[in-house]
Formats: sequence, structure tokens, C-alpha cells
Amino acid sequence: MKYAGTIKGGVVVLEGAPALAEGTRVEVEPVVGATGSTSLGQRLKQFSGTAKRLPRDMARNHDHYLHGRPKK
Repeated sequence: MKYAGTIKGGVVVLEGAPALAEGTRVEVEPVVGATGSTSLGQRLKQFSGTAKRLPRDMARNHDHYLHGRPKK
């Protein structure tokens, strides 16, 4: 059986708090490509250029289009 978890304060914290007896031996293997091993920019790069029909000045005036603030 496999359990997923994360490291918090140097301790493995398993998701869902499975009922494992105190002293149970486990094996831990880092997941390649999991959160933390790549930057947010690298993970979001796959979406680059996928939005269609945006205003030409979207990057400069995103606050205007998202929040109604004055254009720059």
C-alpha cells in the first residue's frame, strides 16, 4: 500500500492520517517532478501562449482588465 505525504519541519507527514502503529517501519522515496523540485515558472510554462483573443495590452494593463483600475 502507498501513502502520499510531505515533509514539514524535517518530518514526513502523511495525507489522511493513516492508522499506522507506532514504530511501523516505512520506506520513503522522493517523487521526481513533485512540487518543490521545479519552480512555479517552470511548472506554468506549459500554459504559455495558450490564452486566445486577449487585448494586445493585457500584460501592461492586467489590473485594468481584472480589477477595473485605470489603464497605464
